[in-house]
Amino acid sequence: MLTQPTQLIIIGGGPAGYTAAIYAARAGLNPVVYTGPQPGGQLTITGDVENYPGYRNGVLGPSMMEDFKAQAERFGTIIKEGTIVKVDFSVYPRLLILDNGQQVTAQAIIIAAGASAKWLGLPSEKRLYGRGVSACAVCDGFFFKNETVVVVGGGDTAAEESLYLSKLCKKVHLLVRKGQMRASNIMQNRVSSKENIQIWFHTEVKDILGQETVEGVQVIHVKSNQLDVIDATGIFVAIGHQPNSAPFLPYIAVDDHGYIQVTPGRTHTNISGVFAAGDIQDIRYRQAVTAAGTGCMAALDAERFLQDQSVDSIFKNL
Repeated sequence: MLTQPTQLIIIGGGPAGYTAAIYAARAGLNPVVYTGPQPGGQLTITGDVENYPGYRNGVLGPSMMEDFKAQAERFGTIIKEGTIVKVDFSVYPRLLILDNGQQVTAQAIIIAAGASAKWLGLPSEKRLYGRGVSACAVCDGFFFKNETVVVVGGGDTAAEESLYLSKLCKKVHLLVRKGQMRASNIMQNRVSSKENIQIWFHTEVKDILGQETVEGVQVIHVKSNQLDVIDATGIFVAIGHQPNSAPFLPYIAVDDHGYIQVTPGRTHTNISGVFAAGDIQDIRYRQAVTAAGTGCMAALDAERFLQDQSVDSIFKNL
C-alpha cells in the first residue's frame, strides 16, 4: 500500500543531496532524503579535504558530511536509510521503489545519487585508499607535492590528472594498458611534452606496495610479462567514473556515458518535476563544491515547480 505522496524526495546523501535538503527545508518543502548505499557519498572515504570553502584548516571528509547532515536536519529534513532501486516516472506522483521493497511517491524528486569511481579491483587498492590511493588529483594532489606518483589510465581523464600532478609532483609515471592512449591528440601532445611525466605503454598494475601508506607500485609489462617496481608515494586511478543512474532508466535521458542530461544552466531533466544535481549529471568537474552548487539549484527549481503545481491546482478547483 502506497503512503501519502511526499512533497519532495531527494535521492542521495552527498554534498548535492544535503545542500538541496538545506534549501528545500528552509523553503518549507519538508524534504525527505534517502541516503543510498553510501551515506555521505564519496567524501566519506576521503581523508583531508582542503579545497572546500569555510574550512580554513581543512576537514576530514566524513566529518564534513556529518556537518552537512546536521545542518539539513536542523531545518527539518527527514533523513532515511535506503536505496532507490527502481522508479516509475510514467505516473504522477512519481513512484520510487526501495531496496527493501517499500514503495513511496513524491510530487517532486531531486536525483543526487552521484557517480562511483572505477577501480582496479586490487585488495591493496581498497586497503590503502585515502593513504596514497586516490581517484582525484584535484582533491588530493596537494598532499604529494614534490613527490613521485603514478597515474593509471589512457584517456583524457588520465591525461588531465597527469598534467595537474606534473605541476605539483617531482615525477609522474603514467601507466597505459595498451600501446597508445585513448586521449585526444591535443591532450597526448601536452602529456608528451612534459619532462616530468613518463609514459609506460603496455603496462598494468600488479599490486600496490606498502602497509600503512603507499610505498611503491608493482607493474607488469604485458608484452614481456616482466615485473617491475616503481617507487612512489601515491597512485591515482583514472580509468573513469560510473554515474549511478541505472535505477532511473529508461525514463531519464542520459548521455553515452550514463550521465543524466539536464537543461543547460538548470537542473531540469526530461521528466517534469524530476531534477538532477551533483556528479550524476556532471561529467566534467565532479567536485564537492560544484555538487553543492547544483544541489542549491535543484532545490530552487523544485520549489518553483511545486509552487506552479499549487497554483494550477487552485485554478482547476475554481
